[in-house]
Amino acid sequence: MKLRAYVGGFTVAAGTVACLCSAQAADLPMRPAPAPVAPVAYAPPVYNWSGFYVGGHIGGGFENSNWSDPITGASDTFSNGGFLGGAQVGANAQFNWLVVGLEGDFSWTSLIKGTSTDSAGAAITTSPQWTSTLTGRVGAAFDRLLVYGKGGLAIADDQSTFTPVGGATLTDTVTRTGWTVGAGLEYALTNNWAVRAEYDYLGFGNKQLSFTPAVTSNADLNVQEIKAGFDYKFGP
Repeated sequence: MKLRAYVGGFTVAAGTVACLCSAQAADLPMRPAPAPVAPVAYAPPVYNWSGFYVGGHIGGGFENSNWSDPITGASDTFSNGGFLGGAQVGANAQFNWLVVGLEGDFSWTSLIKGTSTDSAGAAITTSPQWTSTLTGRVGAAFDRLLVYGKGGLAIADDQSTFTPVGGATLTDTVTRTGWTVGAGLEYALTNNWAVRAEYDYLGFGNKQLSFTPAVTSNADLNVQEIKAGFDYKFGP
């Protein structure tokens, strides 16, 4: 009997303790849920302009020429604009935001033809048949946008004509060398394809024209070109 009473008392005491513990646990404040972890934002890779490229362009050109009548010595200045089109090839190397490169281009410009009549009544024309440049480029990259300047060597195949009053037309074609400076914008549409817009000034200075051994003149030539085009860059 004593054993039963002892066991029964122990059971009651254990139950009481359990109830007290449960009540105290119920009174404790709830632990706050852990803060949600923000998802990791994906940062797209920065575009790299390094690599070789080829492309094409179209646009308009504006030429200005100042030359003297080979017979009377009268001088005249004339200008005209026209369509141009061609291609370019080059390579870039990027160092952080700085992009440096080398580029060569060739443009057909035979539709840029200036014509005038000088004070003596003689008809004179000048028409660059093509222009070509070899330039260095320096630019600043803003991810897929490249802002650049360029400068270097310019070459032109220049065809001039002189028609004296009542005489036959005389023609002389000369290859001119000069300098060029320009600036442009380029935007990468994909990892390989980019579009561009560019302005270039080509200065060729003064050069002697020889229509015949006895009929010579001096003329200068300056060309401005505005071009829109595309490039394909090799590699990733």
